[in-house]
Amino acid sequence: MTLPCVLMRAGTSRGPFFLREWLPADEDLRNEVLVGAIGASDPLGVDGVGGGSTLTSKVAIVSRSAEPGCDVDYLFAQVGVGTRSVDTRPNCGNMLSGVGPFAIEQGLVPAQDGETKLRVFNVNTRSRIDVTVQTPGRRVRYDGSTRIDGVAGTAAPVQLEFLDAWGAVTGSVFPTGRRIDVIDGVPLSCIDAAMPLMIVRASDLARDLGQSLNGRESPTELDANLPLLHRLEMLRRLAGAAMGLGDVSHSVIPKPVVVSEGDTPEAVTSRYFTPRRCHASHAVTGAIGVAAAFSLPGTVASATRLRQGRYAVQVLHPQGRIEVAMHTEGGGEEARIQGAALVRTARKILQGELQIPDYVLSRPAPATAPAEPETHDGDKTMKALIAPLLAATLAVAAPAHAQAPYPSKTITIVVPTAAGGGNDSMARAVGQKLGALLGQTVIIDNRAGANGSIASEYVARAAPDGHTLMWGFTATHTLNPALQKLRYDPVADFEPISLTATSPTVMVATANVPVKDVKDLVAQLKAKPDRYTYASAGSGSAPHFAGELFKLATGTVMLHVPYKGSAPAINDTLAGHAQFMFPSLFTAASHLKTGKLRPMAIAGPKRVATLPDVPTLKELGYDVDVSQWYGLFAPAKTPKPIIDKLHQAAVQALNDPEIVKRIEADGADVQSSTPEQLGALVKNELVKWKAVVAKAKLTAD
Repeated sequence: MTLPCVLMRAGTSRGPFFLREWLPADEDLRNEVLVGAIGASDPLGVDGVGGGSTLTSKVAIVSRSAEPGCDVDYLFAQVGVGTRSVDTRPNCGNMLSGVGPFAIEQGLVPAQDGETKLRVFNVNTRSRIDVTVQTPGRRVRYDGSTRIDGVAGTAAPVQLEFLDAWGAVTGSVFPTGRRIDVIDGVPLSCIDAAMPLMIVRASDLARDLGQSLNGRESPTELDANLPLLHRLEMLRRLAGAAMGLGDVSHSVIPKPVVVSEGDTPEAVTSRYFTPRRCHASHAVTGAIGVAAAFSLPGTVASATRLRQGRYAVQVLHPQGRIEVAMHTEGGGEEARIQGAALVRTARKILQGELQIPDYVLSRPAPATAPAEPETHDGDKTMKALIAPLLAATLAVAAPAHAQAPYPSKTITIVVPTAAGGGNDSMARAVGQKLGALLGQTVIIDNRAGANGSIASEYVARAAPDGHTLMWGFTATHTLNPALQKLRYDPVADFEPISLTATSPTVMVATANVPVKDVKDLVAQLKAKPDRYTYASAGSGSAPHFAGELFKLATGTVMLHVPYKGSAPAINDTLAGHAQFMFPSLFTAASHLKTGKLRPMAIAGPKRVATLPDVPTLKELGYDVDVSQWYGLFAPAKTPKPIIDKLHQAAVQALNDPEIVKRIEADGADVQSSTPEQLGALVKNELVKWKAVVAKAKLTAD
């Protein structure tokens, strides 16, 4: 798919800008396109314009506005990094600085000679912002002498004046009704000014944590301070509930902010979190919220010398400072924010056509589907581009593949996790034997990312000729599909070949964590929620489900830290960045043998022979059973004779004593099945885990 795009640096952010009509009207398809534009599903962040950072994975969608008095609408989208997610709940003030220049150059607003002022309606927060762009000679000017911290060089100024961002999300600047709340013993301010924030003083956190925290630490230092991150997250969740935002454990707002004294009476030092990592510089909307708390009396960030009228506030951040022009009226409890403005810069990097890879798009509609009316050029272009994809898909599905002798070329087994993990190890052992039995080379293709959906979609779209297979497992075919809407169907898009192995889930702890057993852990977590973290192979993985079920069964809270596969998750657990994990026994076995990990319990129906003294969670009174399975799959419509031949070879490989020894030595049980049995397993597990998702209210965030 090809579509027009303008790539811009806006403030300290970067991302593609689109007119709304350039994108599909259907929201799901639009989000798929945005994922492809950013390259969000690529673990390395190199398959799009995103660059693997939240600051460069932002999108602006602009259109003429129907709001009274407004010129253009601006919808901001935060695209995931390494995950296929698109979030339109937050706003981004940095990207806002590119909206004016973009709208003028696209003809939505006529340029004036000298300066052009336009009113932007932010769709995310339903607030208005006046934007002033430099347009000498009625042309947008990007070069200039204005410098903003965090960006090299200088550029033309873009002035942003926020008119009604006060209480835009919660309905009140101080949604709890107080300017200072004491939450779990820590004084903090909950404020909704351009962005809902939870602001806490560094000195109060230092006393609470027993640390020497001054609030001027670098983002790297703060991100490495796990007790601080855990405490902020717990306070953020409690503050979110107090602000009327409900359960914010899966939301990015409110954002936590740690403040301390500035270098002048007109300055405040701020460390802004996004929310679980410290921002490399500072969000514009966050800076306005901090400046508002600094300008109003009675907050944890209030200036020692309060002023009225128009004045400048300096928000100091890791890369420098942001100057916010504040306008307040009234004193004491009657003090009110009338407006806030600041200057950013923007630069157009390139303009042209953006290529969207077909693997991020859903399957084209069947050829018999009725054509939809073409309402504008963007739709015509998109339909013209999708048509070849449809033809290619139908050609792939043609039965001609069945005519060639099988196998006629190298067989690829796609593994949905990174090299070095349990899936990879088993697939290589079985694949090597399959190659000898089938008389063809078998290679392993690791396609990690998005908790297996990248690999799954790739195989689902592969030619159904038996030369591209998938090493599927619990997450790809039951857990992840039960958790969220995906661009593949675990039943309809695959032909089961054979079950290959099963492995119980084991709850493990780092060797030095000060916890005696599961009962002690539950007691500690109830006394101090979020004291510990658990790692997983990603949202929707078996370790994630097991961790969330453990929290549900025990009534406790642990912070979830998702990784891009079991190998990096267990490595970071070994390094102490997380204290607990729920891996398969196959994944954890070698580390249990060396004593680097300590087994706490089995999250399965029975004890395991290799760990006879380790109880099941069910024995301890907690109903948590996340047994893991692994299987071999082919794309749907692979001819039955090929499936039969692969099944026969797989069963023969799994009966090989050497293969059995290699797999079972690490804690997995070799187990084959008929294609029908594996298919029934997938269907039954889907029903089971969809019920769990509904009961536990799990999300993919």
